[in-house]
Amino acid sequence: MKPTSFDYTAPSTVGEAVALLGDEEREAKVVAGGQSLLPMLNMRLARPGLLVDITRIPELGRLHVDGSGNLRIGAAVRQAHAAANSAVRDGWPLLAAAIGHIGHPQIRNRGTVCGSLAHHDPAAELPTAALSLDAGFVITGPRGTRTVTAEDFFVATFSTAVEADELLTEVVFPPPPAHHGWAFEELTRRHGDFATVGVAVVLERDTATNTARAARVVFCGAGSVPVRLHAAEDALVGSDIDEQALAAAASAALSGLAPADDIHATAEYRREGAAHLLVRACTTAWERCS
Repeated sequence: MKPTSFDYTAPSTVGEAVALLGDEEREAKVVAGGQSLLPMLNMRLARPGLLVDITRIPELGRLHVDGSGNLRIGAAVRQAHAAANSAVRDGWPLLAAAIGHIGHPQIRNRGTVCGSLAHHDPAAELPTAALSLDAGFVITGPRGTRTVTAEDFFVATFSTAVEADELLTEVVFPPPPAHHGWAFEELTRRHGDFATVGVAVVLERDTATNTARAARVVFCGAGSVPVRLHAAEDALVGSDIDEQALAAAASAALSGLAPADDIHATAEYRREGAAHLLVRACTTAWERCS
């Protein structure tokens, strides 16, 4: 199929882009990598009257670590560029690993980090990585600029806190904690598919007691948004990630997750997969704790 007709424009500033998104006569959509939007256009699931190409706005193509140690990724930064960046690989390796699970190289070469986050497929890797890493989302609109936490950014399937006349301009990842370890695991039918279920784990080791001081456990493919499972985190904190703690965390996943049945998998299959992935991810993350 082919998309319906639309107008196209490529502004050179964020202000121009926001003004175009506020066009009341034509529904406007942002395009950067187009890996999510273009298939929807071709299948006529989306019928915007105007595409706003943000790739010619210089500041949106920046990826850098600021003076406070935060990793800042602009809305036009490609996934492949972020994954290959030495600062990302050294400081935020979970993010690089999550990107490596996205589709295939051709998709990662075109797709953007912020585009995947703003599209928000709950089976996608980047929303889960963002929540596990406590990311902040910088949103600019006609009312000014605001920053939204990852907990508040993801609203429902294909829905985020970004309003129709606003633009996600940047995602910000805070500095990683000391003595932390990470893991990202997912279950897929084939390499490159969206996850049937997946999990991101971040553990922080207390070097004085050799126990977990803090834990973040976030699942994809387990709900309409990335699911942070506090019960599993509680089972891990204060332990040395022994068999008892891992069993309690797995039990929390089996009882606490409420995924849906669909053509890809049953809810029971997803819960069982999530529990197994969680044990594996916790073991790997603990081994990586320095």
